[in-house]
Amino acid sequence: MKAALVQMAPRLGDIKANLDRHLEFLDRARKDKADLVVFPELSLTGYSLKDLVPDAALDTARGPVFKKLLAAGRGMSVVVGFVEERDDERGLFYNSAAFLTDGKVLHVHRKVFLPTFGMFEEGKFFAKGRNFIPFQAPFGKTGLMICRDFLQYGSSYLLFAGGAEVLIVISAAPGRGVAGPDGFETSHMWELMGEAMSYFSTAFVLYCNRTGSEDGVSFAGGSFIYSPKGERLARASDLDEEVLSCEFDMGLVRQVRKKWTFKRDERPEIILHSLERIVRRYED
Repeated sequence: MKAALVQMAPRLGDIKANLDRHLEFLDRARKDKADLVVFPELSLTGYSLKDLVPDAALDTARGPVFKKLLAAGRGMSVVVGFVEERDDERGLFYNSAAFLTDGKVLHVHRKVFLPTFGMFEEGKFFAKGRNFIPFQAPFGKTGLMICRDFLQYGSSYLLFAGGAEVLIVISAAPGRGVAGPDGFETSHMWELMGEAMSYFSTAFVLYCNRTGSEDGVSFAGGSFIYSPKGERLARASDLDEEVLSCEFDMGLVRQVRKKWTFKRDERPEIILHSLERIVRRYED
């Protein structure tokens, strides 16, 4: 299959302009015969929304934005980032990722771990997601994470235990700390997680970060793809907009899982019982 990670710089609060760019990228991806197109965190709205969050909220079930995305993405699978407000939860806003395929919204993940410290203020404006649920995509069982979710290694474990073969992470990670020719120190941190989680989950890891600047913050780019062997297949540049395209064989998951038996030997019930004991101690 062929994946295209769209490392772009959304315009803050301008859904129309961002939608137009999504449609342009999808048209290019179709011509390039991509099977999967991944956009970064909050790609339809920009990241530093703060009090603009309610004004930027979308419902996947109504309105023209998702209708246009579904039409433009026919024949491909597409992941987009957006602010979500559903009719059955009015007044609650989520930092969400939607997986679109076959003319429908197949799955929505709501960001669970909301950074609220230093420059990050997500917990002031977003409600917390509650689950990590793998789902059956056209190319294999897949799990979604959003930025900070990926740095909590239990998130990847839950998707791995659920059988995920592809882990897709969308991100709006700033660049901090200069690491010479290797880019930002923080970019190295994300790649370490990509290498470790792909290897020990024996799954593909696709990480799509945004670029550009907002409110004095520069985002780091550095999108990447790792194989189930823990090998980096492709990496985008730091800072610049770019479409990172990469072809890979999903059959590699089976080959690697025959050799490395992490999945075969997994005991999620042991983890569950141990966590139950830990939580009870916290509550005592």
